[in-house]
Amino acid sequence: MLDVVEEAAGRIKRLEVQGATNVAITAVNALSEQMKLLESVDRASVSHLIEEAKLVLFNSRETEPFMRNAVRYMEWGVEGAQWGSREELGELVHGLSERLLGILGAARKTIVEIGSRRVLPGTVVLTHCHSSAVSGILREAGRKGVDFRVVCSETRPVYQGRITARELLEAGIETTMIVDSAMRTFLKEADLVLVGADAITSEGNVINKIGTSQLALAANEARVPFYVAAELLKFDPQTVHGEYEAIEEREASEIWPDAPEGLRIRNPAFDVTRRGYIHGIICEEGVISPHSIVEAVRRRYPWIMEHSRGV
Repeated sequence: MLDVVEEAAGRIKRLEVQGATNVAITAVNALSEQMKLLESVDRASVSHLIEEAKLVLFNSRETEPFMRNAVRYMEWGVEGAQWGSREELGELVHGLSERLLGILGAARKTIVEIGSRRVLPGTVVLTHCHSSAVSGILREAGRKGVDFRVVCSETRPVYQGRITARELLEAGIETTMIVDSAMRTFLKEADLVLVGADAITSEGNVINKIGTSQLALAANEARVPFYVAAELLKFDPQTVHGEYEAIEEREASEIWPDAPEGLRIRNPAFDVTRRGYIHGIICEEGVISPHSIVEAVRRRYPWIMEHSRGV
């Protein structure tokens, strides 16, 4: 039985848990709790549980490499450890979870500090959707006393831009909201575009909320620098082996709850922004070229590559 894991996967699938970091933490916590409930803690039983949990969690959301990498970290840590009792296994799992949270916290702190240096006095930042990394960068710049303002899209159909707007207003940052289709118009007054990412491929392409690629194209045409703030843990190692990052499609009811019968509605949640439109990826390794993403991941998180095949 995988009651704990299945309950967490259900919440992730129903979007009750949002944000790549929150999804990753939810999955790891569920796996940890499920392992503590094992009747037999021999290596074969533990390995079987992890494989079954991976199937459930990985299928809960298609475009979530951050979550998959977090679960792989737990798998990697368990595979290389020894334990002789339920208590020792529990301590191992707890320790791995705490170390992973430490890694995530340190990565985010570095991203926020580095990214905030790109926000200079008088800067106008245009952003799309909600990214905790982007929000952290902007709030840090505000905390430092930098005088700047932000233009954020409402980000249909779920309006995640409203989360961004609320967070920035609470931090005392001058914020303007626009409809998504007005992004090109407001690029005329923007100095830089700053967005997050849900996934990064081996080619250095970025998968983010639908509309991001259009913004990148418009920013390129308007000669406005386009930056992505994201942890390297959002890298999808399976793309190294020739696989494409899956693009999740969500319910049509998000777009039109009472649509006319017979109308076909498509609702892709993400799109792909090609590396040629990205000036730099702000990550725990610094501001790097998207072309160097594989090298950066191998250097910082070699275990990601070790567990990139299979589920």
